[in-house]
Amino acid sequence: MAKGFYISKALGILAIVLGIAAVSTIIALSVVYAQEKNKNAESSPVSSPVSPTNPSTTAATTLDQSKPWNHYRLPKTLIPSSYNVTLRPYLTPNSNGLYTFKGSSTVRFTCKESTSMIIIHSKKLNYTDIQGQRVALRGVGGSQAPAIDRTELVEVTEYLVVHLREPLQVNSQYEMDSKFEGELADDLAGFYRSEYTENGVKKVLATTQMQAADARKSFPCFDEPAMKATFNITLIHPSNLVALSNMLPRGPSVPFTEEPNWSVTEFETTPIMSTYLLAYIVSEFKNVQENTPSNVLIRIWARPSAMDQGHGNYALGVTGPILDFFSRHYDTPYPLNKSDQIALPDFNAGAMENWGLVTYRESALLYDPQSSSIGNKERVVTVIAHELAHQWFGNLVTLEWWNDLWLNEGFASYVEYLGADYAEPTWNLKDLIVLNEVYRVMAVDALASSHPLSSPASEVNTPAQISEVFDSISYSKGASVLRMLSSFLTEDLFKKGVASYLHTFAYQNTIYLDLWNHLQWALGNQTAIKLPYTVSAIMDRWILQMGFPVVTVDTTTGTLSQKHFLLDPQSNVTRPSKFNYLWIIPISSVKSGTQQAHYWMPDNAKVQNDLFKTTGDEWVLLNLNVTGYYLVNYDQNNWKKIHTQLQTDLSVIPVINRAQVIHDTFDLASAQIVPVTLALNSTLFLNQETEYMPWEAALSSLSYFKLMFDRSEVYGPMKNYLRKQVTPLFNHFEKITQNWTDHPQTLTEQYNEINAVSTACTYGVPKCKDLVSTLFAEWRKNPQNNPIYPNLRSTVYCNAIAQGGEEEWNFVWEQFRNTSLVNEADKLRSALACSTQVWILNRYLSYTLNPELIRKQDVISTLSSIASNVIGQSLAWDFIQSNWKKLFEDYGTGSFSFSNLIQAVTRRFSTEFELQQLEQFKANNMDTGFGSGTRALEQALEKTKANIKWVKENKEAVLQWFRENSQ
Repeated sequence: MAKGFYISKALGILAIVLGIAAVSTIIALSVVYAQEKNKNAESSPVSSPVSPTNPSTTAATTLDQSKPWNHYRLPKTLIPSSYNVTLRPYLTPNSNGLYTFKGSSTVRFTCKESTSMIIIHSKKLNYTDIQGQRVALRGVGGSQAPAIDRTELVEVTEYLVVHLREPLQVNSQYEMDSKFEGELADDLAGFYRSEYTENGVKKVLATTQMQAADARKSFPCFDEPAMKATFNITLIHPSNLVALSNMLPRGPSVPFTEEPNWSVTEFETTPIMSTYLLAYIVSEFKNVQENTPSNVLIRIWARPSAMDQGHGNYALGVTGPILDFFSRHYDTPYPLNKSDQIALPDFNAGAMENWGLVTYRESALLYDPQSSSIGNKERVVTVIAHELAHQWFGNLVTLEWWNDLWLNEGFASYVEYLGADYAEPTWNLKDLIVLNEVYRVMAVDALASSHPLSSPASEVNTPAQISEVFDSISYSKGASVLRMLSSFLTEDLFKKGVASYLHTFAYQNTIYLDLWNHLQWALGNQTAIKLPYTVSAIMDRWILQMGFPVVTVDTTTGTLSQKHFLLDPQSNVTRPSKFNYLWIIPISSVKSGTQQAHYWMPDNAKVQNDLFKTTGDEWVLLNLNVTGYYLVNYDQNNWKKIHTQLQTDLSVIPVINRAQVIHDTFDLASAQIVPVTLALNSTLFLNQETEYMPWEAALSSLSYFKLMFDRSEVYGPMKNYLRKQVTPLFNHFEKITQNWTDHPQTLTEQYNEINAVSTACTYGVPKCKDLVSTLFAEWRKNPQNNPIYPNLRSTVYCNAIAQGGEEEWNFVWEQFRNTSLVNEADKLRSALACSTQVWILNRYLSYTLNPELIRKQDVISTLSSIASNVIGQSLAWDFIQSNWKKLFEDYGTGSFSFSNLIQAVTRRFSTEFELQQLEQFKANNMDTGFGSGTRALEQALEKTKANIKWVKENKEAVLQWFRENSQ
């Protein structure tokens, strides 16, 4: 599954305009990519959407913990082999105003251990009795089925339990039939409905999101990843709509005998697969399609108007090359005969890798060359690459249980850069993993409240606990350490080990150690690359303990030391580590511009090697291109030499390492390892820098300063300094674009053009304000013909609204209401939060309670945008406190981005009063709970305390430095 909460490059820059703490900010919490459901949710019974046909339902309060159905993990007594599922979604409401679906299912399973009960997952389904029971059971192949004594629904563990009068026989096969009804709700989970408007007409479609534990909401099933089976899906649907599933239809749809204006579409049998990868959709969507040279059918589906305007063409163009790349990368053909990708108006995650039918948010699949930015384009190609990577790694070979989710999502989050780089070879996408994944996740992994990548399976049981593992540690730290592993093994060896793993475990389940074993096998089958330790010995230190080291170099002696890096050095690490927070570290280095031999630092606190000893004017720099997941600190003299080199000839130091110098010094300063002035000194060379990555690292790091100081006297001198530093960059782009009439060619140049304009406007470069005013005025004269280049729209919209009043705001609101392109709508919606007028922001906050004005899927990001505005932050905080119960009910238990709301609204908290407010908020709402924001709230409390301390200790030094360097 792709990351649930995505900020495009343009919106990311907009966030800096608003004062958002970006990817590598000091003490910032990283963006949490997926939902973290309420840890206490299991104590509340789930309400049924329709009146149950059988009142025998076990509520949470009467559970006896000694019973097997009160365990969240399925017993191993029964193993499914196949399902036949027929579903009929009703896309108009019934007499009670509810949208529903009806279904029937037959599951075949084998008894592995004698048992007198069948425990199968079922959630919010109401059963139609068959001969007085919820299900019917029969034997297969001559075996006799025992009689059913009774059935019950255990809501807290989401089971249907069938009690039998006699035990099932070991190695015998059985089939169980059921008929049921469920609500086709708009809750973005299981089998749900999505609504949109086209040509003024409301349209309804039925679609799915099964991961992690919602297939059970669609039909009764053994809903665990290791319970693989084949699936025969049949959909009954209105004849004028198209039915899709994981596989192609067996043949043309046929009329439904009971109602001639309905059709029946039966799909081919799936391969052996997990329930969470199932998908089925009924809609009036259209597609564009092509066949690959290996005869795989590729189709891109979306709303008819979007397809008519060609918004699926870019996705179609890159999907074939990416599939071809992964087929070769994995040395395994694509496992299916088709690859459907569909853009949904309502979708909680970024995308979902359902086998053969990948679902996306519209912004992650559709691209309009006329109005989408380069960031939108990069978003499309990287998310497609992420999801297609899963078609092998995750779908063909699946992790046994959710505790190893990090390997599934971390792997896809790493190789998405390789697949996208193949599709767009001129973009240098592989470099961006450092900013997007490594630095982003270090911000949260450096907190004492972080957690290891892998945890014992016994610690992940409930749906809430499963949801909690979908966080930035799993995705971005997973990607970072796998990239490090691939780097020291070499990509070729890494690929060989992965291919062997896929060939061995096709259609099966694995644990992470299986991958280590196959990489070790690949290593042992050659002699060119030798490691001083086994793959497992090295990698276990990175995945079984949280955090990462800071490597400190003393260039006078060549001594290296390592220590667990914590952003708050006073924080108390309560989680023990059997490795004592020491790592085996791969170290690459250059000495005065010349690359040195690779070095392995053992898991010792201190070692010495002359590679790291310097004389005279020599300097040394470690972690080339930041392939290692660690920070580097040097003695003061070496830092001074690096800074001097940057200010005299920055080209000697690679671009990624110029970004590293900035990022690492700011993090080291926040941890009080180096003075804050050393970090600020690392930005002095920026007036000569025109590359994106160093500027992005600086803006991300300095955005923390903006958050801490944009309400204090420090902000004036800070604005003056940044205006001085960015003016040469603004002038550079003004020149190479011929006064903004042309556009840079490369991806990173285009990103840095956005940085230049956005930062120049934020910090008051007069020519930038004039540029924004002129472009916005031209657009207002002719709203149907937007002259603003898509890359710059977020910046122009935001600044125009900030400079304007009600008239400008209302104009942008009207454009937002009328646009049919989701990428444009996202830019406009975020820019509306830039107003500097309190009453306008309060009105906008009220709009988020009305789904007719702000879609449910966009509420959290809209509130976050308002909270990111220095004026809107306190308003958003008051609003969230006043409306917590409603927000929690709507989003707290299932939203992938709910934790971002708590993160966004508390980012500026840096006073004792704000800490008291946050503690009071926690106390006031303990009864309601915090749902998927539970962990984020704890991190916000930790971060606020750290902010208070940091401001107290650094404010005077920072004020003095900006005053001295802003002249």
